[in-house]
Amino acid sequence: MTDVPTMPRSQTRMIVLALLLDIVLVVGFAALGRASHDSDIFGGLWLTAWPFLISLGIGWLVTMAWRAPLAPVRTGLGVWAATVIGGMLLRAASGQGTALPFIIVATTTMLLLLVGWRLIAALIVRLRARRD
Repeated sequence: MTDVPTMPRSQTRMIVLALLLDIVLVVGFAALGRASHDSDIFGGLWLTAWPFLISLGIGWLVTMAWRAPLAPVRTGLGVWAATVIGGMLLRAASGQGTALPFIIVATTTMLLLLVGWRLIAALIVRLRARRD
């Protein structure tokens, strides 16, 4: 029997937390969008969120985000692009709206959310390393 290399627990925890944060931010984006249009937040949340959540998962797979979950450029930009482009394509394919103002707002907001938290995390890691 061969030994299967395992990932350190702290690395696994970081990957899980990064994925969960991405999911929470995408769902939060959908909830905020529904609330800003006086829509039923919880009744239609899944309808709004699912195209972006599926695309987020694809983005994680394509970028292999688990290898560098906190990297703003290597992971963040790829996950952001996949989430927005895939989300819009799935929305269009399922008959949901993809008006230009929505595309602009979603693109900008997702950039701030999915890349922004990684920029903050990278800054914190850099500051801690400099301090140590």
